[in-house]
Amino acid sequence: MQFPELAERVADVRGRIAAAVARGGHGQHVTLIAVTKTFGADAAREAWGAGVHDVGENRVQEALPKIAAITVPVRWHLIGHLQRNKAKSAESFVLVHSLDSARLADALHERGIARGQPIDVLVQVNVSGEAAKSGWAPAGLAVEAERLRGLGGVRVKGVMTMAPLDADEGVLRRTFAGAREARDVLRAAGHEAAELSMGMSNDYEIAVEEGATMVRLGTVLFGARTPATGGHGNA
Repeated sequence: MQFPELAERVADVRGRIAAAVARGGHGQHVTLIAVTKTFGADAAREAWGAGVHDVGENRVQEALPKIAAITVPVRWHLIGHLQRNKAKSAESFVLVHSLDSARLADALHERGIARGQPIDVLVQVNVSGEAAKSGWAPAGLAVEAERLRGLGGVRVKGVMTMAPLDADEGVLRRTFAGAREARDVLRAAGHEAAELSMGMSNDYEIAVEEGATMVRLGTVLFGARTPATGGHGNA
């Protein structure tokens, strides 16, 4: 086994998630997504063996060979940016967490119509306002939420956000609360929008306290990445 401590780490994380749900008082079910970026297909295979059935990848070109290489039926999530010209690749994932522009929404809508089944997406919201992050500003979300109702090829399942790296607890809580408010905007526009994808290895407990229904964890499960093989990203 490449990750002999994985089962123990998963158990610890699940315990921490349960405690955070209790502290936060939202009563939500939380899906643990194992982020396998920069690791081989064995990471996804071993995650399945440890009881984690949802796996996240940042890059389509890294994900597709792994999807082809394993036979266990993990649910693949795309958590990183998707280029419009790769919209067809969205069909390989159970959920695209990174719907970050109207143009991408249109491309995915066209793909969903062509295949006869909507593509499930999360709307990426840039709550923190960082220039380096993609997604809608909260102030502009209501208009796009109404527009998305007319795109039958996509199905809006909720919101994804990322907090600033190394932020203090106050900033983290404001960011995650802002994502909750963004989800309310989507719901008010008629979307199902049940999911809140937020929280990574360094902040997932606070995210769960604030209502996260999906957490994207890599380092805490598989170990630290070297600077040459991966950065902050979505884990």
